[in-house]
Amino acid sequence: MDPFEDTLRRLRETFQAGHTRSAEFRAAQLRGLGRFLQDNKQLLHDALAQDLHKSAFESELSEVAISQGEVNLALRNLRAWMKDEHVPKSLATQLDSAFIRKEPFGLVLIIAPWNYPLNLTLVPLVGALAAGNCVVLKPSEISKSIEKILAEELPRYLDQSSPNLGRIINQKHFQRLRALLGCGRVAIGGQSDEHDRYIAPTVLVDVQEAEPVMQEEIFGPILPIMNVRGVDEAIEFINRREKPLALYAFSNSSQVVKRILAQTSSGGFCGNDGFMHITLASLPFGGVGASGIGRYHGKFSFDTFSHHRACLLRSPGMEKLNAIRYPPHSPRHLRKLVVAMEARDCSCTLL
Repeated sequence: MDPFEDTLRRLRETFQAGHTRSAEFRAAQLRGLGRFLQDNKQLLHDALAQDLHKSAFESELSEVAISQGEVNLALRNLRAWMKDEHVPKSLATQLDSAFIRKEPFGLVLIIAPWNYPLNLTLVPLVGALAAGNCVVLKPSEISKSIEKILAEELPRYLDQSSPNLGRIINQKHFQRLRALLGCGRVAIGGQSDEHDRYIAPTVLVDVQEAEPVMQEEIFGPILPIMNVRGVDEAIEFINRREKPLALYAFSNSSQVVKRILAQTSSGGFCGNDGFMHITLASLPFGGVGASGIGRYHGKFSFDTFSHHRACLLRSPGMEKLNAIRYPPHSPRHLRKLVVAMEARDCSCTLL
């Protein structure tokens, strides 16, 4: 049997057996994930330095601390997130029980990119585990040092029915990024070292919209600059392209920032900063349209990996009240039903 098919079969059987559904099991997985981060912090810092030349400061701030914060938040709120969410009822359903139940999907796949290889692996993993799913986890094969730690160390901290890690070999990104340096004109940087797969932070100017650096995701230390005649042209340029994962507007004028926010669409938006919005677990992170579906961080991760099951429970003893729904129909019954089915924001009493 194919080893991947066997793994998927075992994970599905584990989920069907109900092992991942209890709050106790979910919390245990989250605590294990927290221990993994604490026990292996220096290893993770070293790996991020090897893969991306990240300093310890940046690694802690943008990778380890954010991941640990997500674990802590999920542990504090897990039982509240799991509770049925009762919803407003109409007059016709006042005697019923209407609620949304958060059910795990079952088996989910998380594929992580390499630009934040720890953060973008573990933050969605927190949501998937908190929601009670079994997980197949595929770290980035580009960030090899982080991939190695996740493959070798993480399974020791989690139940083996929960994570399974796979690898794909690919070393083309350095050549891809170096080719992008031929777009426009290098104003700053441009140096590269193939042995270390290093490209210096680079600013490109005189870039044209049709060039490759403006047509694909860069995922590297290259900043292309296109000149526009004003805010109107900038907004028009953004809106004629696919919606981005994030949009950052920098201006001394708050009105300019608010106008760009109001007249564009993106997965996320940040004014006068390009990072701090992802540190807030109270804000969802995710794309829209071509930039992605779903959202995560904090409770948004739990919700993304949960099926929100619509539930309405009615008492069989109230069947007489349903009589006006059945033939023979009449205009009077129709008027009553229309009024009764209107949504109500407050509790109503049948008189």
